[in-house]
Amino acid sequence: QVQLVESGGGLVQAGGSLRLSCAASGLTFGSYAMAWFRQAPGKERESVAHISWSGHSTDYTDSVKGRFTISRDNAKNKVYPQMNSQKPEDADRYYCAANFKGGYGVRHYDYWGQGTQVTVSS
Repeated sequence: QVQLVESGGGLVQAGGSLRLSCAASGLTFGSYAMAWFRQAPGKERESVAHISWSGHSTDYTDSVKGRFTISRDNAKNKVYPQMNSQKPEDADRYYCAANFKGGYGVRHYDYWGQGTQVTVSS
């Protein structure tokens, strides 16, 4: 059974930092590109950050560039976003996703976690 379990969500002050974690099981973690998405109520799920199988290539949506950093530890089957300089608009539910086939966007990901909520106070 494939499971992606997010953790680390919570309340952070605007300008503060938060690191989320996604623990993967039931799959060969190093064979999957990983990504973080986020979704607010009534809005479409949007990509935040992507990291390649090896961790050597990353990509970010424009709104988080320079503030968020995605990384992975294949030995621990974990992927993280380090989220610095948090803004109120970063308050969303964050989802971990795994991609084996390649490609970007929601429809290209094979497995999803249930998400973890991030709240940003101003």
